[in-house]
Parts: sequence; structure tokens; C-alpha cells
Amino acid sequence: MENTQKKMSLNDFLLNYSLYIVLGALILVVIIMEPSFISLQNITNILGQASTRIIMALGAAGLIILKGTDLSAGRILGLCAVVASSLAQSTSYASRMYPNLPALPLILPLLAAIAVGMMFGAINGFGVAKLKVHAFIITLGTQLIAYGLSCIYIDRPPNGAQPIGSLDVRYTNLVRNTVDIGPVKLPYIIFYAAIISVIMWFVWNKTKLGKNMYAIGGNTEAAEVSGVNIVKNIMIIFLISGVLYGIAGFLEAARIGSTTSNTGLNYDLDAISASVIGGVSFSGGVGTIPGVIMGAVILQFINYGLTFVGVSPYLQYIIKGLIIILAVSIDVRKYIVKK
Repeated sequence: MENTQKKMSLNDFLLNYSLYIVLGALILVVIIMEPSFISLQNITNILGQASTRIIMALGAAGLIILKGTDLSAGRILGLCAVVASSLAQSTSYASRMYPNLPALPLILPLLAAIAVGMMFGAINGFGVAKLKVHAFIITLGTQLIAYGLSCIYIDRPPNGAQPIGSLDVRYTNLVRNTVDIGPVKLPYIIFYAAIISVIMWFVWNKTKLGKNMYAIGGNTEAAEVSGVNIVKNIMIIFLISGVLYGIAGFLEAARIGSTTSNTGLNYDLDAISASVIGGVSFSGGVGTIPGVIMGAVILQFINYGLTFVGVSPYLQYIIKGLIIILAVSIDVRKYIVKK
């Protein structure tokens, strides 16, 4: 009997922590290959790069908790980034997209990015909540639409398909400037991600909307019988995801300094991976804000580390794919055991 309990506890341990063991081993290999990888500069770089992924993942994670997904997140972020950067180019740049546009208050490009994100969030939400289209299908469609709009927006006279760069210094400073804490220089973007994470934690854990989100994801029929307005709540969660994609796009454009139609490529995979690594279940109704944040940071740690030691980008795609397969397989296995 005692041996059976030990075996069960070992199985439970491996089921719950095998993904983290694999990811930890991968990070350890990177550190062994290049010990200089562990430095304050690299860690702050990783946190800075992870910040927009965290914001985007928080939007996608809410949809996964609803037992859905979002394949359009990266392309929506990219379109939002393109729109924001086109409205915030330096007025001294001769080839800017809008040559007669004066220097705008930065709140306007931000609001434009959020509006674009909300528009797509509304389309996705309406498709899922009202038309009953599976989230996979509707977001696959809006992914292509967002990419097409990005290409059309950039590839037009008079400048053609050149990157949107030479951004207003006010814009880049808003994101890239740092808060110096001793030898550590923390970019502003890290604090923006932290603030948004706190807000989303409050929404998920302390509001009726958050409770309804978990209820719908856990058992839609039971939630409806309990009086939850399914359509309204799903629409609001999708709209919030659109707002988060818009904010992430606005920040990402300033972080990287220029945008193209390929901005946001595969970011949706990062958002889904971060969510699942962080414990958000595709079976619905399960997920936490700290988990999503940790998942995004771990994933970015691996991305940055593999690049740091010179691993081929093509091999990195394979590793990411294996991580996603492993994460979802473990999630499915947990669901089977729970059932």
C-alpha cells in the first residue's frame, strides 16, 4: 500500500512538474554552454522583451480559460503596432507616412492602436459568442484579415512597402527609458507590464466578470443555468483581449524602433505557449495571472538564451513546437486524470 502511494505521488509529481523540469534543463544547458548568459544586463533585456508578450498573453489566456484560443493575437498586435508607429514618426523624417501630420500627443497613437485591437476583439467575440463559430476558426480568419490590412496599410503610395521607422523620440523614450536601481537599469516597459498585470489580476480575481469567465470556461451550461449572460461576458473578455493587444502593439513598436507587415509574426504562438506553460488549461476554467507571467518570462528566457548561444533560428522553431506539444499533452493528461 505504501509503495503504491509513493508510486502515485511520483506520478503526480512528474505530471505536475515534468514541463518545468524540461524547461529548467534547457535553461541549464544554455548556462553551461555560455556562463556569461547569467548577467544583470541579459536578465533586464529578457524582462524587457517579455513585457509585451506578457501583456498579449494575458489577453490570450482569458480566451483559453473560456475554453477557446486566439490565433490572431500576433497579427492584431502587428497591425496595432503599424498604425501606432505611423502616427508617431518624427516630424523631421522626410519619408514619413503622413508628411503633413504635426507631432501628435502620444495618447492619440495609443488610442488608435487600442481601437484597432478592440475592433478585432469585437469581431472575434461576436463570432464565438453570437454566431457560435469555434474560436480556432474565427481567429484564424481574423489573423489573415489583420495581416492583409497590415500589408495594404504599409504598401501604398508614396513610400511603398518600406519599414515604418524614425519614430518620435518622445515615443521611444516612453518605452525605452530606464529606472536605475543601483547597477540595474529597468526599462519603463517592464513597469507598464507590471501595472497591467496587477489590473488584470484584479479583474480575474475580484470582479464578477472574472468569476463569470472561470464559470463559463469550467461549465458553460451550468453557468447559463446560474444566470450568467454568456454572450455578454464572452464579448467583454474578447474586447479586453483586443485592448491588451492594442497596448502591446503600441509598446512593441517603440521597443523595436520600427515596424513592418511582419511585426507580430508568431507572437500568437508565444502567447499561447506562455499561457499553457503557466498553467492555463485548454479544458477551460483554470489559470492564474502569476502563472501566465511566469510562463511568458520562462519562454522568453529560452528564446533569448538559444539565440545567445547561437542556436539556429530554424532549430528554435522546432524546440518551440516541441514545448507546445509537451505542454498541451501534459494539460490533456491532467484533465484525463481529473475526470
